[in-house]
This record gives sequence, structure tokens and C-alpha cells, in this order.
Amino acid sequence: MTGTTSGSGRTTLPRRLRHVLGDVFALVYLAACAVLLVWALVVSAVDTSDESMAGVIPVFATAPTSLVPLLLLPEGAAWFIVSVVFGALVNAALIGWCARALRRGRNHFQGRAS
Repeated sequence: MTGTTSGSGRTTLPRRLRHVLGDVFALVYLAACAVLLVWALVVSAVDTSDESMAGVIPVFATAPTSLVPLLLLPEGAAWFIVSVVFGALVNAALIGWCARALRRGRNHFQGRAS
């Protein structure tokens, strides 16, 4: 069995991911990464020389988590996309978690001040 289960037997991991990835900061980050990835793929497809460095931009935007699969997986366009998508999702989850924790902390401290 994967993930934690609630009383109804359904896994709570997808619900938690939706909760964290549903934050506005995480969504903006995911949208920016998607735009950068599409841009890099279009530029690389149009540029016939092998000197295009457009693929570096989405990797930097999703670093450091995109570097791990990029270095471990074999070369190729599909693996490049997988590593950038993986990095974007992990980073967006961290951004969403941090944003929610900061909001929760701010609400917690505001409650103590009054």
C-alpha cells in the first residue's frame, strides 16, 4: 500500500499534494517553468546548430532538484523534459509548503499579540 490512508481507505497523499501545489506562489512558479520549458524546446527545435544553450535556462529555474535526474538519466530530449518537470514539481511543492507554513505562523503570532 502506498501513501497514508484516511478512515475511508482513500490515500491522503494526492490530497496533500493538491493542497501544497494549489498555493498561488507554487502555481506561478509552475507556470513560469512550463513557459521556460516550452520556449527552450521551441528554440532548440528551430535552431539547427548544436550550439543552442536554451535548455540551460529551465534547468537553472528548476535547480537543484532537476540536476539529480539530469545527471543520473541517459541523454535525450525525453529525459531532459522528465528532469525539468520533476524539478519543477518538487520545487513547487516546497514553495507551497513554505508559503502555507509562513501564513500559518503569521496567523499564529497575530493571535498571540491580541
